[in-house]
Amino acid sequence: MKKNLIWADLALACMAAGVFVSCNGNAEQQQEMKGEEIFYADPTIFVENGKYYMTGTLGADSVNGFKMLVSTDLENWAPVNDGQPVLESGKSAFGTAGFWAPQVYKDGGKYYLFYTADEQVAVAEAPVVTGPYVQDTVRPIDDSEKNIDPFVFKDDDGKYYLYHVRFNHGNYIWVAEYDINTGNIDPSTLVQCLDCTDKWEKTDAGKWDPIMEGPTVIKLDGTYYLFYSANHFLNPDYAMGYATAGSPLGPWTKHEGNPVIHRSKVGENGSGHGDWFYSLDGKPYYVYHVHYNDTAVSPRRTRIAPLVLNKDAETGLLDITVDSSRIIIPRVAVP
Repeated sequence: MKKNLIWADLALACMAAGVFVSCNGNAEQQQEMKGEEIFYADPTIFVENGKYYMTGTLGADSVNGFKMLVSTDLENWAPVNDGQPVLESGKSAFGTAGFWAPQVYKDGGKYYLFYTADEQVAVAEAPVVTGPYVQDTVRPIDDSEKNIDPFVFKDDDGKYYLYHVRFNHGNYIWVAEYDINTGNIDPSTLVQCLDCTDKWEKTDAGKWDPIMEGPTVIKLDGTYYLFYSANHFLNPDYAMGYATAGSPLGPWTKHEGNPVIHRSKVGENGSGHGDWFYSLDGKPYYVYHVHYNDTAVSPRRTRIAPLVLNKDAETGLLDITVDSSRIIIPRVAVP
């Protein structure tokens, strides 16, 4: 979603966006949300024991929290827990509104749900992947200032890092070392990862402040890959690219072939903010959201795209592209 807007301000942002967007779907669109297609924004997929588990940002008129779906083939999905939330406002979890951008993470036999609420990053825990996720102490991770869009990465040396977004006349990705036992970051390690410099990242320059958000980090052949989205989420040019580094703290070098996922490549507006995962047969995918159609932003639709990895012989880095011929439109059966 995003972002440094609370829900009450969203209507004003939509009016400012101009003719190419409509933030609230009409009655027909809202009815379709109850049908087969999945409408998770900022989606993420967690893979375990032969199953895929998907969660994401729900619509503004839905539960203040998160729900989850399960699949064995990426195409056909079913609600977990009879469709009940896996985390819900007021039930031993931080936040009252603006539940955005979750990440499911497993460590030491325990499951964590990192998420945004009230424009703060928080984390809840559960003994099973399907929750419910709760907090022993209801609080955000770092209340020193607003921060959103969490992603936790554990390096080979056992250190944890919390990638997230902070505000400074725009949205920018930051990282800090993270203590998974205490649930705190080390403020002395905070560093900004990227700045908005490339043309594709600011096609709406002057209309909105710079936007860089939705981080995912993986490590391949000793190199760190940071996937991120840029432009305002209302912009049809909202898209995903990546940068590489030799350290989880950077410095980061942007890929020359960015953006990887963009409307010119996947055929739908507003394509971005998702997560990397491997399929059950070990192939890389990226799950993301797109605009409802060419004239309306919401409800945003969920998409899953295969990724193609080719190593550059000179640099040793991966050239990552999307296979747009095999994009999956995930669907859930109507109860």
